[in-house]
Amino acid sequence: MGRPRQQPTARTAPGLPTRLQFLGATGTVSGSKYLLQFDGRQVLVDCGLFQGYKQLRLRNWTALPVAPKTLDAVVLTHAHIDHSGYLPLLVRNGFRGRILCTRSTRDLCGVLLPDSARLQEEEAEYANRRGFSKHKPALPLYTEKDAAACLRQFEPLDPGRRLDLGAGIDVELQPAGHLLGATMVLLRNAHGTLLFSGDLGRPHDLLMNAPAAIEEADYLVLESTYGDRQHPVDDPMLQLATVINRTVARGGSIIIPSFAVGRAQALLYYLHLLKTAGSIADIPVFLNSPMAAEAMKIFGKHSGEHRLDKRQCQDLADTARIVSSVEESESLNQRKDPMIVIAGSGMATGGRVVHHIKALAPDEKNTLLFTGFQASGTRGAAIVAGADSVKIHGEYVPVRAEVAMVDNLSGHADAGEILAWLRGFRSPPKRTFITHGEPAAADALRHKIEEALGWSCSVPDYLEKVKLT
Repeated sequence: MGRPRQQPTARTAPGLPTRLQFLGATGTVSGSKYLLQFDGRQVLVDCGLFQGYKQLRLRNWTALPVAPKTLDAVVLTHAHIDHSGYLPLLVRNGFRGRILCTRSTRDLCGVLLPDSARLQEEEAEYANRRGFSKHKPALPLYTEKDAAACLRQFEPLDPGRRLDLGAGIDVELQPAGHLLGATMVLLRNAHGTLLFSGDLGRPHDLLMNAPAAIEEADYLVLESTYGDRQHPVDDPMLQLATVINRTVARGGSIIIPSFAVGRAQALLYYLHLLKTAGSIADIPVFLNSPMAAEAMKIFGKHSGEHRLDKRQCQDLADTARIVSSVEESESLNQRKDPMIVIAGSGMATGGRVVHHIKALAPDEKNTLLFTGFQASGTRGAAIVAGADSVKIHGEYVPVRAEVAMVDNLSGHADAGEILAWLRGFRSPPKRTFITHGEPAAADALRHKIEEALGWSCSVPDYLEKVKLT
């Protein structure tokens, strides 16, 4: 994609007639929602679920400070649930506008959102059947019917194409790397520009292309997931092989909590390469996520948007046996021979991986292998931090299995990679807002940018409002 260029304007000209409110992704890496108000119109950039600590998750049940029916459009940066997962509730509560995103994001949301609803319904049903919920009855946040309804409002927008949102403002998407279909969101009028980075990918990712270079923006909303750290330089293939071979040698199995879209595909491709090279034992690999299986099909359908060709996509798909039924999923917990199980969710907050952890974490022969960021307050974060036990389905499960971390598979740019991308700007934004990071990460990135680039940065609070002038 070409670099967005804006005609120079006098600094005395009025800026974007816009008010920006941060409805999520402040002090946390979840719940991404940004409300823009301009000339009587209201647009939401991203519409994600809060995850992690209970006080964050409770926000999902609290009414938004804007009536959904008054919103004119939603623009999605990408399909991950922390950016899209609130949409079914938004539509159920009255939103009738367009949901703009890339075709790949639309296709992935067609898998992710119904699955999110299904998991919530299953967990509510399980809680009611087992009686461990404080709520009588436990209810899902939304249903599969709600998810299906919101999908009808999706409208694809190709990267690089400008679309008029009315009131003299248009929107343009630019590739962000990170995930299939992921983009930055650029809003523009005659007097200025506002750029949302979304989740920035890495320049040399195994699967995804590098983020597009951006030369300028008057205002920037920038993610900071890894704002306080650098990714390890260790070879992730060697790390994976070491953990797998060590576990197999003691007769154990490897359970890998994984996001179904993006991370699962990268893991499978790494496992394909390791098996082809004879670097790991030829033990069975199970992909216990129907959603991840569907995502692989979408990955192949949009092969021009990532680094793998059709043959490599097929190799990826052939690496694992797809687990479709609940019965087959349960049977994995009874296996005695070593195996690798990849299952959602990536932070062990729900999904089938929770049942595997419940069954297999008490056995010291096994390994719980984490391959990405674990948000504070999640079950995954507790395990990685060394918890002796974790609460699952109302009871505490001992964690005696080995806990391993391969952190170089992240799809997020680290602090150094973010700074390198920012150096592509020809001039600094008037103001940069650091979001989508836990407090230490966001503030560390703010400090790095101010020190290294001299830019004006701030870390907004939850529900904070700013006027862009």
